[in-house]
Amino acid sequence: MTDLHDYISNDFKAFNSQETIASVQDFLADLHFSHFPVMEEGVFIGSISADDIETFDSDKKIIDYKYTLDHFFARKNMIWLDVLEVFAKNHTNLIPILDEKNTYIGYYEIEDIMKFFHETPFLKEQGGIIIVKKGLLDYTMSEITQIVESNNARILGLFISEADAVTVEITIKISMGSINEIIQTFRRYDYEIISEHQEDNYLKNLQERSDYLDKYLNI
Repeated sequence: MTDLHDYISNDFKAFNSQETIASVQDFLADLHFSHFPVMEEGVFIGSISADDIETFDSDKKIIDYKYTLDHFFARKNMIWLDVLEVFAKNHTNLIPILDEKNTYIGYYEIEDIMKFFHETPFLKEQGGIIIVKKGLLDYTMSEITQIVESNNARILGLFISEADAVTVEITIKISMGSINEIIQTFRRYDYEIISEHQEDNYLKNLQERSDYLDKYLNI
């Protein structure tokens, strides 16, 4: 599989803080980046926003608007899930990358990171998705793994897809094994099943029909 570092780009140089706003406006209009990194005397000082520059005086320089720069970035050694989180939190399609010494080394584009994501076993390999919900203090990843593996299945990936102060939702991709048996085991461990499953729905419908017949026969 391709390494995430292979997607570090330097196709375009970071802006110098002395460049004019007009040149930045032209650049971002052509390339449709939501942000682009800015350097001052070789040091990364933030990213300029395409939305912000629409209101800036085109005759001025980037340095005149230094206070508006966004300061998000990714570390070179970040895992791809953390990089995706930076994209999501900052509503951006480009993230500057710094090494452990805060030296600017390039940038990630969202399209490239999504390509990487689609090459992971989580998406690439055949399998089923189960989304479970449980109390924040009541679940463990080791318990989830044990539930899946005890049903002769294996986990291709899992992550916390929703969370609040009380509960978490965990998305799990599973290969092999019976999805329905895994679902029933999760329920025995007091996990709520959030995702819809055809086999599970079939059993639920049978149970509903059985309950209806029981009530009908007892009238």
